[in-house]
Amino acid sequence: MSAWIDISVAIRPGMVHFPGDPGVALRHEKHLDRGDAATVSNLELGVHTGTHVDAPVHFLRGTAGVDELALGDLIGPARVVALPDAQVITAQDLARAEVAGGERILVRTRNSAHWSSDTFYAGYTHLDAGAARLLADRRVRMIGIDYLSIGGGADGPEVHRILLSAGVVIVEGLDLSRVDAGPYDLVCLPIKILACDGAPARAAVRRRATS
Repeated sequence: MSAWIDISVAIRPGMVHFPGDPGVALRHEKHLDRGDAATVSNLELGVHTGTHVDAPVHFLRGTAGVDELALGDLIGPARVVALPDAQVITAQDLARAEVAGGERILVRTRNSAHWSSDTFYAGYTHLDAGAARLLADRRVRMIGIDYLSIGGGADGPEVHRILLSAGVVIVEGLDLSRVDAGPYDLVCLPIKILACDGAPARAAVRRRATS
């Protein structure tokens, strides 16, 4: 059986974050090296830091928080679709990939090469509204992408609203640099934060056998 591959980004001080969002601060309130009985750390970060899951309430008033998401949408068979040359992912790109209803789709783009930098990559690849509508119309269960937002520029909020209003779970901030296109098992578990607009997550995939 194939080994699990961690596709989440390590949380650390100074790491890249979306402009305007909180950065990461990590300090030791207690430490064994200072003679304390245990090491205890304090972590401060935005809930959309690194690898994370968006909840509907992130863009839609009065809707579900991250604690209400169905875990079944985030665990199970998934497919990695490689679009290395795309600047903006369109409905035509996803149609060519034969995205189907009920799928969990992880899109690997050139974004994955930029996780080594602590400087925000403004030219990140993202979905346009047409691509979001195709995913919504085809009723995919989940869409994941390998940078900090599924949408970009002026279309960013609309992309989110289209997907979230259709019940498509959004996972952002994946590192797919070690993952080839194809079928996988996926586990992605966001922290359970009551009624929150999102939460950091640990995500991993394992290659599935093909017939």
